[in-house]
Amino acid sequence: MGQQPGPDTIAAIATPVGQAGIGIIRISGPQALSILKRIFKPINPEAPLRTRRLYLGHILDPGSGLCVDEVLATYMKAPYTYTREDIVEINSHSGYAVLSKVLELVLESGARLARPGEFTFRAYLNGRIDLTQAEAVAELITSRSERGLYLASQQIKGALKHKINSLRHELIHVLSQVEAAIDFPDEEDTFLDKTFVVNTLRQSILKQITELIEAHSEKKIWVEGISTVIAGRVNVGKSSLLNRLLDEQRAIVTPVPGTTRDVVESSMSIEGLPIRLMDTAGIREDGDEIEKLGIQLTEQKLSEADLVLAVLDYSLPISNEDRGLLNKIKDKPALLVLNKIDLPSDVKWDEALKGLPEFPTVRVSALTGQGIKQLKKEIVRVVVGSEVRSAPTAIAPNLRQAKALEQARQYIENAVSCIHQDAPLEIAALELRSALDSLGEIIGETTPEDVLEAIFSNFCIGK
Repeated sequence: MGQQPGPDTIAAIATPVGQAGIGIIRISGPQALSILKRIFKPINPEAPLRTRRLYLGHILDPGSGLCVDEVLATYMKAPYTYTREDIVEINSHSGYAVLSKVLELVLESGARLARPGEFTFRAYLNGRIDLTQAEAVAELITSRSERGLYLASQQIKGALKHKINSLRHELIHVLSQVEAAIDFPDEEDTFLDKTFVVNTLRQSILKQITELIEAHSEKKIWVEGISTVIAGRVNVGKSSLLNRLLDEQRAIVTPVPGTTRDVVESSMSIEGLPIRLMDTAGIREDGDEIEKLGIQLTEQKLSEADLVLAVLDYSLPISNEDRGLLNKIKDKPALLVLNKIDLPSDVKWDEALKGLPEFPTVRVSALTGQGIKQLKKEIVRVVVGSEVRSAPTAIAPNLRQAKALEQARQYIENAVSCIHQDAPLEIAALELRSALDSLGEIIGETTPEDVLEAIFSNFCIGK
């Protein structure tokens, strides 16, 4: 995207294109107001277009003079706008044809189509928000739960930015003492209190960084949701279990083994916890080529899963496929689901499961719904503990930020080791400066351009 905002004016449809009451076209840049004047005729044409006022009027095609739509238009003068540039928003009726036509007239009048995330990118480059706040905008849009919304809203307010800046200031204070001892080794005033430095790094800075890294796991749960794979051999009732959990007919259910060939994915919420459920192809050794491809996809999803629901048929003896599945997921968070308890069974399950990896077990009937409530409680317990916390931490980094924090932690630990071993202070200072750079990457002060490109390319075009 480049490192500086250009003098050009950008535009895009800022709302989902479809039949709705209102659709919004957003324009940002130095020509925003002049473009609006070319295509917009207010009901009261004598009144000047003042900033932060909503005007009723019509969008006219300058070429033909034909009216496109009756709209409400707003002009917002820089710098008190989202991008700190002049911004115009045109509120038209929503629909593909009308929104596309209005955008076409805007582009013909001097704007260019915005790239994904370019409005937020300009807000970042113009200093209105830092990189953590920019990323939080995308997280707010894609959040799958109320707690995820809360975490993203705290980032937009600058909670993580302020925390990182506080850590950087504390680290700079320590680094200044180390560098003073390097530059003036014979001065009594610059004598380095190594015990104080190590204690500050360990008990304050490293402790706070570790807490932030640990908070990332919680954020992933609430913002992205839990990837939950329903796995088992053919005809154990995986698709029926998916439908029962969702309380809708999402997957096709038949008595024919191997009905599910592809991954059927859907989302649900349990006590506010966002769950991404995936029904997978039944595991068995034989089967046609298409079914084998489905089983390969099942194994891929199993390796990526945050949680596995391993489904066994309660009414039938345990099989080699069952044993293979339980051994395959022995190191993953999982629940053993004994399905079809509505059918009679002679299996002594405590003995049948001896020697196999142990998992919390729930007995259910996907057909009648028996045990489903308990299964949902167990899913929450396995993921977040005994109960859902009512007040998650207000500061939680995303994956990119957590990785930068891990790098910073490693550099600081290296510096502590250098000081303990009486290594040259220049080495410790280099490690501390590297830690500062890693923290700077989080808020965008030392972030490489390719990383910025990757971050903003994931935004929608109108944001």
